[in-house]
Amino acid sequence: MTEPAHGLAHGPAKSLETDYLVAGAGAMGMAFTDTVVTESEAHVVIVDRACQPGGHWTTAYPFVRLHQPSAYYGVNSRALGHNTIDRVGWNQGLNELAPVGEVCAYFDAVMQQQFLPTQRVSYFPMSEYLGDGRFRTLAGAEYHVTVKKRVVDATYLRAIVPSMRPAPYSVAPGTDCIAPNELPKFTTRDRYVIVGAGKTGIDVCLWLLRHDVSPDKLTWIMPRDSWLIDRATLQPGPTFIDQFRSSYGATLEAIGEASSAEDLFERLESAGTLLRLDPSVRPRMYRCSTVSHRELEQLRRVRDIVRKGHVHSIEPTTIVLDDGSIPALPSALYIDCTADGAPQREAKPVFDGDAITLQAVRGCQQVFSAAFIAHVEFAYDGDQLKNDLCMPIPHPDCDSDWMRLTQSDLRNFHRWLDDPELTDWLSSARLNLLSDLLPPLSHKPRVRARVVSMFQKRLNTAIAQLETLRSAAPAAAEQR
Repeated sequence: MTEPAHGLAHGPAKSLETDYLVAGAGAMGMAFTDTVVTESEAHVVIVDRACQPGGHWTTAYPFVRLHQPSAYYGVNSRALGHNTIDRVGWNQGLNELAPVGEVCAYFDAVMQQQFLPTQRVSYFPMSEYLGDGRFRTLAGAEYHVTVKKRVVDATYLRAIVPSMRPAPYSVAPGTDCIAPNELPKFTTRDRYVIVGAGKTGIDVCLWLLRHDVSPDKLTWIMPRDSWLIDRATLQPGPTFIDQFRSSYGATLEAIGEASSAEDLFERLESAGTLLRLDPSVRPRMYRCSTVSHRELEQLRRVRDIVRKGHVHSIEPTTIVLDDGSIPALPSALYIDCTADGAPQREAKPVFDGDAITLQAVRGCQQVFSAAFIAHVEFAYDGDQLKNDLCMPIPHPDCDSDWMRLTQSDLRNFHRWLDDPELTDWLSSARLNLLSDLLPPLSHKPRVRARVVSMFQKRLNTAIAQLETLRSAAPAAAEQR
């Protein structure tokens, strides 16, 4: 939860009563509340630091877009975008990717047009949650909320973007080192140095190239190369259903046939599940970033890639890194892209007495997970059963985390398929990336049970093989 704020209260605390107190109006808090509103008659109080709903999107850089299709983002009850296919640009032929302005406007519309008119949701922006059901508003008024059911922590996986903190290395006076938010304000430079190899670094490189900055002017400091997801394999709707199912099947096949972790990643690359920037460099990072093939072609135009670890300091004529140093130009513009947009937090029980801690129960699918957790809260009894259905999956960081994340995904999916009613909910959930994979919902129970059983056997085979590969991976790593 948010750390308590300090300061003098203005008068006695005001009293409120609600069923759920949600701390945080980011994407997960909004997705959770949406399911509460649509699947129950419960009342919710939402407390958030920002001036509008949307979490990290409210402070993100102006050219950021979703990396996943808009069709899978937001809240379950309201579509984001129009489910159209991009006809121009480097995402051409694929489902639209909402820009930051559209995402912020969307969450504001959900709040203003859906939540508040129910009169079951009370929203307190620009307010600090103090713990124990207390919060303080911008004006200094303090409230005490009597929570009849649960306090929901929607901040546990709080995303950090570069604009939220200074660069984590020293920068010489007079050197321009900026967050991506400021990039559009600067005029032409002879050299642009992008620090960081994650989603933000990718976005900055593509933004500069899109504005006709020569790739020869770019230096990309890349502590680790990353495995990237081919966005074409994650497309929604009937147009892509055959490709989506084929890709998922190819992934399960690659897992089943792999003889080692190294062999697995080679097979995943051959199957088109994963991509890499440089075919000669083995990626050691995996953060669920997606790219289109056109975007990957553009990124490969950047030739000056520095693979010497993390930056320690930027000095007037030198950049000091883990594994040495490189020359620095005083006139260069440094763009810090090192913030951890999806921190790897330790898993904890989602349901714990009078508290719910929102976490991913499907890898890298936070909004779906929040909606799913809310559904489980109302559809099932007892924290033990609810936690069994909602096993958290910490965000990945290194390449081996792909195996851990995928194994956890498959286990959760297998467990969910045991429950016909939950399978029905999954098949109709807008945010469910895997809805097109679910077995046909036959009106004949025996036919349905047989189809589900066959699918679960495939999942079981992959789960067992990943366990074998993960067990052998540490020994293999020591030999490298």
